[in-house]
Amino acid sequence: MNPLPEDMENALTGSQSSHASLRDVHSINPTHLMARIESYEGREKKGISDVRRTFCLFVTFDLLFVTLLWIIELNVNGGIENTLEKEVVQYDFYSSYFDIFLLAVFRFKVLILAYAVCRLRHWWAIALTTSVTSAFLLAKVILSKLFSQGAFGYVLPIISFILAWIETWFLDFKVLPQEAEEENRLRIVQNASERAALIPAGLSDGQFYSPPESEAGSEEAEEKQDSENALLEL
Repeated sequence: MNPLPEDMENALTGSQSSHASLRDVHSINPTHLMARIESYEGREKKGISDVRRTFCLFVTFDLLFVTLLWIIELNVNGGIENTLEKEVVQYDFYSSYFDIFLLAVFRFKVLILAYAVCRLRHWWAIALTTSVTSAFLLAKVILSKLFSQGAFGYVLPIISFILAWIETWFLDFKVLPQEAEEENRLRIVQNASERAALIPAGLSDGQFYSPPESEAGSEEAEEKQDSENALLEL
């Protein structure tokens, strides 16, 4: 048999590759794609992601824990009423713990407003609260006389400082990257679903066919075959 012309081989190869690519695209399961899209949309409808909710819970824990330590300090130093009047009404920057409690309230209000109510996806709010907390606590430790008032002079500033930086780490390395990754996954799944929707359903292998050869191509093949037969007869 005579070898096929290069044009016919290239046409057959291109047809086979196009058939394979169409089968690969059509092999995407639309039901699976829709299920994944609905799961991502369900997370969006909840209003707040799980990791962001955990962050807000930790911010609440920050406020409650500092408040608890401050109340314990009030009881230790002569009763709540007397110490409360001394630290709040007769506030003294050098000896009062009331400002550390207000600092925890400040962090709670700013972070909950920014990341729970407004649902910000930027780090500027946490940068503000952590910077203010760090600067104030450093000034408090350097200028005040807290260390002469017992263990709470060490505990409250250190705990407040640590909690503020844990909140910064958790938001910057957990909340924002994970939410960005979920958005990228949703975008990829939606794009795949749109591409799959463009492929008509129910295509079989029999529906993929090559166009018939033209008459000019068949006449040339017949003439070539006749010339070869004539040469063989000679």
